[in-house]
Amino acid sequence: MPLKHAAMMCANSRPVEDVISQGDRTGGVKLLLDGFACRYKVLEDGRRQIIAYFVPGDLCDLRVFILKRMDHSIGAVVTSKVATISPENVLKLTHNYPTLTRALWWSTLVEEAIAREWLVNVAQRDALERMAHLFCELLYRFRAVDLNQGNSCTLPLTQVELAETLGLSPVHVNRTLQALRRRKLITV
Repeated sequence: MPLKHAAMMCANSRPVEDVISQGDRTGGVKLLLDGFACRYKVLEDGRRQIIAYFVPGDLCDLRVFILKRMDHSIGAVVTSKVATISPENVLKLTHNYPTLTRALWWSTLVEEAIAREWLVNVAQRDALERMAHLFCELLYRFRAVDLNQGNSCTLPLTQVELAETLGLSPVHVNRTLQALRRRKLITV
């Protein structure tokens, strides 16, 4: 069954609205069609750690649908359009189309490589390196879906969201952005 014929349910999400929340039944695989979203976890005291970003075309939770319940949340950062591919259709597609299955494996490997870099980011890189690495990664990913303007892109993140991503305080994020601007590495 070609993907274009797979049963999908679409929903529009408003900015900073959960597409799916931790503990929810997955109901399938989320595919970001338009917008910008993030994967995150919230601690009991309310602190949030953003652990991934999604650009259009990204499958947000390919492996999680097997577990039935979400162990994290996916939130729309800006108005977004998300499709849900049912578990049955994911299984049919992977069973009937081995080339697609290999592409999905490849996608998962790329996602895991990015996750390893994010782990190194918060564990070993200083604030300037963390932010520069994140900006370079997002520019590269935006280029892949033609959301860049040459060597720049519009990054719809607040300083608080950057702090939640990089494991820094909002004040430290502000200082780091100023340092990058002084070095003429970014414009805001």
